[in-house]
This record gives sequence, structure tokens and C-alpha cells, in this order.
Amino acid sequence: MDAATLLTVIVLAVFVGFEVVSKVTSKLHTPLMSGANAIHGIILVGAIIVAGQTTEPLLLTVALIAVVLATANLVGGFVVTDRMLEMFRGRKAKATPTNGDTA
Repeated sequence: MDAATLLTVIVLAVFVGFEVVSKVTSKLHTPLMSGANAIHGIILVGAIIVAGQTTEPLLLTVALIAVVLATANLVGGFVVTDRMLEMFRGRKAKATPTNGDTA
């Protein structure tokens, strides 16, 4: 494919992705994040495979950068998902007084 076609695909993918994600209700953000984390895991595996099979220094550098960025994205996604799930858990009950006071 030529550069114009690739650029068109990228622009359309960004636009469609933004439109789809912006229409998601807040109740569905956690499952959406979990699905995105699974996709990022697949991207990480692909980047590791490319880094392991390349012999050119430039491609190896790009692949290693991709591995680092994909790892950061994957870990960050799980941290955000965990924090979002923490919001759905109930608050811990306050400790009751132990000395007989009824405060």
C-alpha cells in the first residue's frame, strides 16, 4: 500500500475509535478497559516476537521501544481497571468504639 492509503486508514481508525469509545456509558467503561488490556497483551506478544526475529539494528531498536511502550500501556491499563473496580466495592464500616462510648 502507498503512504496515502496507510494515512487514510490510520485517520479513519482514529476517528471511528474515538466515536465508539465516546459513546460508551460509564457503566461499561470497566469491561471496555478489560478488553483493551487483552488487546494490548496481544500487541506486546507481537512486539516481542518481532524483536526476537529481527537482525537489523534499526528494526531491533524500534521493536524494543514498542515492547517498552506496550508494557507500560498494559500495566497502566490494569492499574486503571483496578482503580475503577475499587470504586464499585463498598466502603469499609467505621470501627466501633471499644471503651463503651456511644459517640
